[in-house]
Amino acid sequence: MNPIKTVPKVRLGSPMMAGLVFAALWLALGALLMSLLLYAGGLHESSLPAWSLGVHGAAALCGGFTSGKRSGAKGWYHGGLLGLGYGLLVLLVSFLAADAGIGARTGILFLIVALAGAFGGMVGVNLRK
Repeated sequence: MNPIKTVPKVRLGSPMMAGLVFAALWLALGALLMSLLLYAGGLHESSLPAWSLGVHGAAALCGGFTSGKRSGAKGWYHGGLLGLGYGLLVLLVSFLAADAGIGARTGILFLIVALAGAFGGMVGVNLRK
């Protein structure tokens, strides 16, 4: 029998799509961690909005990193665009699921995810070289 020499990589299409998938995975892990901290740790429900902004920022950072790494150029552009797309997706889901509106917190969310995504994209492009 011949051993398998290479394992084919799974391609997720565009860098934006790959970044959104990785951002969603990190968001799921962050939400799981927050629920465990609520259940067993000392986290109180009153501090959840600040923690959720941190989780969204971390997810956009990781998604921007993936998007920038896969694009190979203009990491800040791909990462920032990913952050804005991620913010729109979060806004859409929160509107449809919880009937949430647009307010000052939404603007803060967009600012955080756009900056975190752009920074992640810059790091992703520069670590590729």
